[in-house]
Amino acid sequence: MRKPYIIGISGGTASGKSTFAAWLETQLSDLHPQVFHMDSYFKPDSTRPKAQAHVTGIEYYDDNCPETIDHPQLKEDLAQAVAQGQALVLVEGLFALWYDWLYEQLDLKLFIDCQADERIVRRLKRNMTQRGLGFDEIAQVYLDMVRYRHQQYIEPTKWRADLILNGSSPSDLANQVLARHIRHAVQRNLS
Repeated sequence: MRKPYIIGISGGTASGKSTFAAWLETQLSDLHPQVFHMDSYFKPDSTRPKAQAHVTGIEYYDDNCPETIDHPQLKEDLAQAVAQGQALVLVEGLFALWYDWLYEQLDLKLFIDCQADERIVRRLKRNMTQRGLGFDEIAQVYLDMVRYRHQQYIEPTKWRADLILNGSSPSDLANQVLARHIRHAVQRNLS
């Protein structure tokens, strides 16, 4: 049985990871990609880590550290996709390039880069409209925790990527070239 072509898509909060994964899924729909979103693997509140903000001292669920993800479950689900002979797998999330066990399985490592000011605006819009949170709450968590965790855990993984993509102004040409590359790689893998 052939190993699927596995792509990791990482980047900061609201950088465009999910959007790009959805675009790839559509572009390559004939290959029936299986997409794993790390946000679906947050541990329950009872076991999710908490951390105290450096400046304010407020305690938060620490959704921006590697321990917040149930990565043993992700590992098991990914192994099942491999065993089922899936041709193409996308793993998208903050820590897609962080865990060594996952990194070693990736055939293509992508990092979606986007400036911090744009990411905070996107996060505000998303969390206000989709999650019903208020401006002050979103801004407080970002300023207290998210930006520090980004520097600690996410930004360093940029240098583990094969390609760094522009999350602020995505290039249609670059995306199309990448989709063609992936299609050819999967087809080579299948033959």
